[in-house]
Amino acid sequence: MTPDQIKSAIAPYQAALSCVDAASVRDALDPCFAPDATLHLCHPFGSLNGAQAYHATCIAPLVDAIPDLERRDMIVMAGTTPEGQDWVGTMGNYMGTMTGDFLGIPPLGRLVHMRYHEFFQITDGKITEMQAIWDLPELMMQTNAWPMAPQLGAYLCTPAPMTQDGLRVSGDGQEAVDHVIAMLTDLCKYPADPDPAVMNLETYWHPRFNWYGPAGIGTARGISGFRNWHQIPFLRGMPDRKLDAMGDLMSHWVGEGNYACETGWPNMRLTLSGDGWMGIAPSDKEVLLRSLDFWRVEDGLIRENWVLVDLLDLYAQIGVDVLGRVAEFNKARNVGRITVPSGM
Repeated sequence: MTPDQIKSAIAPYQAALSCVDAASVRDALDPCFAPDATLHLCHPFGSLNGAQAYHATCIAPLVDAIPDLERRDMIVMAGTTPEGQDWVGTMGNYMGTMTGDFLGIPPLGRLVHMRYHEFFQITDGKITEMQAIWDLPELMMQTNAWPMAPQLGAYLCTPAPMTQDGLRVSGDGQEAVDHVIAMLTDLCKYPADPDPAVMNLETYWHPRFNWYGPAGIGTARGISGFRNWHQIPFLRGMPDRKLDAMGDLMSHWVGEGNYACETGWPNMRLTLSGDGWMGIAPSDKEVLLRSLDFWRVEDGLIRENWVLVDLLDLYAQIGVDVLGRVAEFNKARNVGRITVPSGM
């Protein structure tokens, strides 16, 4: 299949969620998914089978909380992996007026945004596997309900590519994929080699690159921002991190044009040790990370990198129930539905 043919398989899904009609969105999902499709979704949703389970568990509660929900794609890219699988990766924001609670996250009564990275394996024109992370901590922060440590990086509504071509991606992307894999290979030379220079960041990253991390970590600008607001705390807390190419984990790589993307469930193995991470005390416990990523390469260097990590799943692996903490923090808060006056 060509990249355009792969992308066309999710067109009904995109249309159904671009301007949601609560009464019809459930039926609109059925034509997109194979009956036995496997859906790997971020915590607390877990793994589901089929479109109707996805609607009942995820989409219907989200639409109930945000009745005017819109799904806004900013990157859509597709291709065939080296293993021969057809995948399409999408990045964007769910947006709308939050008037009801979602997973116990209290309503705001105003416009909210929640970034998503959603990947779909396509077989015979149908979605047979989905891997998706919704940035639930981002929603918590907007509603003043984030119960964990403050993030080090900047907080912002994640933007589209600065080239504004994320919905027109095309062309051979092998060079972009090779560049990103070489970058990750050099990253993992440290700390076995204790000299941080061995990671060769300047070889792979543009001096003015943006690293758009998940809420809880935040966004960093340039190599110094990346080091200070993400990499140094991350490596202090989990210095033994292993990526798919360095262990037995499985990732799916797709390149198209100047873009590369990777999905894996999970795709990183680490031990939470050292100084801990994000305010989490070191537990010396091995954890698995789910990370769904996009990179844009410009003039042979990475200019933008969009990263979502299933942070709530990481917390759950070490026995921390973030949504339970949200409930504890908001016991005295009115979480009932908000009616926004018409203004007339």
